[in-house]
Amino acid sequence: MVNVQGWSERQMFEMFSAQHAAALVVAVVAFAAIAIGRQGLRGDKANRRFRLGMALLLVVCEISLQLSYVMEDSWNAGSLPFQLCSLTLLISAAALAFRVKQLYAIVFFLGTLGALQAMVTPNLDEPFPHFRYFHFFIAHIGIIASAVYLITVERYRPTIRSVFAALLWLHALAVPAAVVNIVTGTTNFMFLARKPSTASLLDVLAPWPWYLLQLELVAFGLCLLLLGVSKLAFWINGRIKG
Repeated sequence: MVNVQGWSERQMFEMFSAQHAAALVVAVVAFAAIAIGRQGLRGDKANRRFRLGMALLLVVCEISLQLSYVMEDSWNAGSLPFQLCSLTLLISAAALAFRVKQLYAIVFFLGTLGALQAMVTPNLDEPFPHFRYFHFFIAHIGIIASAVYLITVERYRPTIRSVFAALLWLHALAVPAAVVNIVTGTTNFMFLARKPSTASLLDVLAPWPWYLLQLELVAFGLCLLLLGVSKLAFWINGRIKG
């Protein structure tokens, strides 16, 4: 987290404030633009430009964040990209750039759910127009936009099998995060060591470590919900076309 020592309370990011709402509006517009323009994005040249452009944007987001830590002399073990959204950001970039279909389930389920939760309840201190504000929302919007692209442009169709694949990947990604948490004793990657200091959906769950077990059920339920929503959207779209 970027050092904000000396900032006044008035300058801290406020959840559900105008600047938060503005970022959410931009997100909805971006997702809608991809869905509406899906036919045009299926052309070879447009498709390639969008995929590579979005992949580049995601990679630049992570590089710029790491550089900001270095420039502010605040880089440490907690700066490593082992948070779920950091991992799905890089995976989304790889899936888009190289069309790795084996990664689509991670992007759609883990990327969407992780980034959506982060955007609704941001673990963020710095407000607009701080770099961290722009980085946070651009990165998370980019992750969900990648999932929207896979669904609407690439015609990815998630299944119950892909739900279990995503959950398997979630546990695989949690292993290095947990190891670093244990080794350092200070990091909290994927919120495996404790709940975040800012308000989040984890606040309604039991204390550590019991909320980790509850998260297993929550993750499974949310993946099933996202699968149901996607199938409903496909059905509605088919009825409209029919």
